[in-house]
Amino acid sequence: MALHLVKLCVGADSVEDLQGWIEARLDAMRGAGETPEHFHTTRMIPKRRDELLDGGSLYWVIKGNVQCRQRLTDIRPFTDKQGVSRCRLVFDSRIVLTEWQPRRAFQGWRYLQPKDAPRDIDDRSGGGWQTLPPELRRELAELGLL
Repeated sequence: MALHLVKLCVGADSVEDLQGWIEARLDAMRGAGETPEHFHTTRMIPKRRDELLDGGSLYWVIKGNVQCRQRLTDIRPFTDKQGVSRCRLVFDSRIVLTEWQPRRAFQGWRYLQPKDAPRDIDDRSGGGWQTLPPELRRELAELGLL
C-alpha cells in the first residue's frame, strides 16, 4: 500500500507559484544540457522507501494548507561535498490539486497515511473554485468556505 509524505512548500504563495518555479527550474536544466527532472533535496532519508515509491506522493503545504501533491518517482540518497548524507526526492513534474487541508508549520517532512491524505480535486466536479485567483482561494479557505 502506498505511503505519502507531507512537507511545507517554503517560498511559494500559491500552487501557480510552485508550478512556475518548477517550469523555470526544468527550463534552466534543459538550457544547461542536464536531464530535466523535478526534485527536492532533504537531509533526512525516508526509511520507508518501498512504500513511498508504491504510488506515494508528496503533499505540499502552501500558506498553511495542503493544496496539491506530486507523485514520487524516486528517492536517491547521496553524500554532499561536505560529507553530509542527503536525499533527493524526485517527483513527477505534474501537480495534482487536492482538497485544502489545514496544517500547522513543522520542520522537514512527515509521513502521511493514505486515509489521512486530502482527496484529489477533479476539474469536472470541483465546482470551478480552482479557477479563482489564489488570493481569493486563500481568503475563502481562511473563512472555512473551501
